[in-house]
Amino acid sequence: MSYETELKIRSNSQCELCSFSEDLKVYILDQAKTEDLENAIYACEKCISQISNPEIVDVNHWRCLNDCMWSEHRAVKVVVWRMLNRLKYEGWPQDLLDMMYLDDEVLEFARSAIENVEDQVVHKDANNVVLEAGDSVVLIKDLKVKGSSMVAKQGTAVRNIRLDRENAEHIEGKVDGQQIVIITKYVKKI
Repeated sequence: MSYETELKIRSNSQCELCSFSEDLKVYILDQAKTEDLENAIYACEKCISQISNPEIVDVNHWRCLNDCMWSEHRAVKVVVWRMLNRLKYEGWPQDLLDMMYLDDEVLEFARSAIENVEDQVVHKDANNVVLEAGDSVVLIKDLKVKGSSMVAKQGTAVRNIRLDRENAEHIEGKVDGQQIVIITKYVKKI
């Protein structure tokens, strides 16, 4: 019997994370040395795409981790720990992380795919709200745009922002059709 068939049986043909029953695929853990049951989960396309691409994470979708964190399967626990760790700035994931138990070997493996978890760049607005790529913000003061005579006025909405992965104080967005770098302490998420 293939391990995909075994995963279907193990998961009752549902996503092992959110229990969705369509668009299911085998997901092999990052850093896994072998493709086997111990290093694989059966998950839906929505979960897999968000695991693979942190830019498109829907935080509310991951409330399902509250249930699946108690799974007896190593791979499920690793994915849950990694996602909770990625989302811990939201508050509720940190509470779940505090309750979760992984033995030392599994915890070390879970950490192996996360580079410098504590050093991740987190962008926050003037109210200390975490900003994500694609968010919309509003300027809270008039800003002179360097290299231009343009002044970005207070109250201007900037949609679909991009994050500077190396500097937590910089985001990019279009103001009056011009792409500019904006300092996060001068914006408020809307």
